Amino acid sequence: MRAMLLAAGLGTRLRPLTDSRPKPLLEVGGLTLIEHQIRRLQDAGIQEIVVNLHYMGQRIEKTLGDGSRWGAKIHYSWEQDLLETGGGIKAALDIIGDEAFAVVSSDVYMDMNYEDLPRNLVSGSLGCLVMVSNPPHHPRGDFSLNGDRLEFEGNRMTYSGVSVLNPEIFQGIEEDAFPLRWALERAITAGRLHGMLHNGYWCDVGTPERYALLEKHLSSLEADE
Repeated sequence: MRAMLLAAGLGTRLRPLTDSRPKPLLEVGGLTLIEHQIRRLQDAGIQEIVVNLHYMGQRIEKTLGDGSRWGAKIHYSWEQDLLETGGGIKAALDIIGDEAFAVVSSDVYMDMNYEDLPRNLVSGSLGCLVMVSNPPHHPRGDFSLNGDRLEFEGNRMTYSGVSVLNPEIFQGIEEDAFPLRWALERAITAGRLHGMLHNGYWCDVGTPERYALLEKHLSSLEADE
């Protein structure tokens, strides 16, 4: 399995922290955010990674290189203009290939073991999203889980930013730039999107306040060791 690591965003909500460096290169717990994700992918045996780049992309590419220091093979998908999450993934499909692949946001931190991600999707499924309990900044959630199937109605939970997708989920979308939610909602309407619940720690590092909370969390873990 390959992975798509999302790293093209501007990180505007994290300013001034992102005025001088891209969000994926913010450090926490002794590692950059993106390195935390690369290591988790490697621990799960996912060695081929596609990273999309835009804002300060040269710094990210220079920092990561070819990925060999982690035993990985990193490919880059450059976006001259931001394509949003869905468009960025669609633009990289020529590199990703035709098989199901993991999608990981570089600006989230979670203690999930990525070995738990499904390597083979349910027959006919267009994807499996990792869902988490709604955080204070997103109390309404995104989608609900009915068994292992995602639906619009019910007790909604939050999409974690980690998933396994079938490339077919983007078929028929002609736009170059579009949010991933477009593709997800089409798949839910067709009854072809599944989910799994992660009950552990998760943080969307989207603001300086949440970045500080993550630093505090990791510091407390170190103190307990």
